[in-house]
Amino acid sequence: MTWRVWSYDGCGTCKKAIAWMRAEGVEFELVPIVTSPPARKELEKLWKRSGLPIKRFFNTSGQSYRNGGFGQRLPEMTESEALDALAADGKLIKRPVVDTGNTVLVGFDAVTWQKAVSA
Repeated sequence: MTWRVWSYDGCGTCKKAIAWMRAEGVEFELVPIVTSPPARKELEKLWKRSGLPIKRFFNTSGQSYRNGGFGQRLPEMTESEALDALAADGKLIKRPVVDTGNTVLVGFDAVTWQKAVSA
């Protein structure tokens, strides 16, 4: 299956992930996360399939996170409120977000991604 990868051209982590996928022979489709972020409903499905806490979907080093005060707000937000915030601003979403067909990956970790290739 072709992996669907939400990424950002200026993101160093995304560049590493893309280089890794090419080296591993993974077929993938790039989706610009800033201009075409996952819709709220799709984001909720991705989050649930990932098995990760919702806070792991936030780009905590990004300007949108800092400017929005999410460091203080996020612990008090409901999951629904967090999903609404993520869907409203693609720069809030940690990247890359990858739908492999079998699982959902957030951020880049070669060991975790290798397991996804082997699955």
